[in-house]
Amino acid sequence: MAHEHGPHQHGQHGHADELAQMLDLDAEVLRDYYREVIGWAGSLVPTEPEIIDLGAGTGTGTVALARHLPTASLTAVDVDEEMLDRLRRRVTQAGLGDRVRTVRADLDGEWPPLGPADLVWASASMHHLADPARALAQVHSLLRSGGIFMITELDGFPRFLTDPDGAALEERCQTEMARLRVESGLHMGHDWGAGLKAAGFAVEGERRFEICLPGPPSPEALRYAQVTLERTAHRLADRLSPADAAALAGYARTLPDRTDLTVRATRDVWIGRRP
Repeated sequence: MAHEHGPHQHGQHGHADELAQMLDLDAEVLRDYYREVIGWAGSLVPTEPEIIDLGAGTGTGTVALARHLPTASLTAVDVDEEMLDRLRRRVTQAGLGDRVRTVRADLDGEWPPLGPADLVWASASMHHLADPARALAQVHSLLRSGGIFMITELDGFPRFLTDPDGAALEERCQTEMARLRVESGLHMGHDWGAGLKAAGFAVEGERRFEICLPGPPSPEALRYAQVTLERTAHRLADRLSPADAAALAGYARTLPDRTDLTVRATRDVWIGRRP
């Protein structure tokens, strides 16, 4: 649901385990947010909806949608076969295998036949696509009249550190990660509302979720923080000063002993309806 951090259109096989763990922890730690957003999606669809999860990653969104909407049929799409393998195992373990199919597809290439659909769900995946306008037009063509496209996006990794030095370090890391995303061609901060309108959708909802989970952190939140900081250190290995790199490694190492962490994240949601 995971951007470096949400279910997504992704091809970095070397770090699949690390990314998959991060996505799973994201869904566990931020479960109240996911429950609310998926409930919102469920309120907008017919009784037996056909749902497509674009950039499904490890399947956190797919499984949550299937559980919330027990009469839905779902198609989970991702470019990464390792992610789809995890998704299939998760779906089978949840007893949902008869309602979920998987499709491996590069959404920057030719799309396979996927529709028609009543809901297309894209959680932290749209910013990875090379041509957002093309993707929006493709989704528009997949949806039935009255169908819903729900886009959720984020502005970067969550933040955890609350002491002044740690907060300042996280701020420098966030700034550098933002530069890296721009250089990589990611569409972070894209105006998806305007994009939906340009693609012929009626924008029926737009909401920002400011998430703050106070301490003391749960074991899952501690692990989430540790994996996130370790991944940040890896991504910025050649971009941080030696002092910042050492400090970041130190925080990641000592996180299990800290009680002053909070989880702070921002998520934006857009809802477009095909007339």
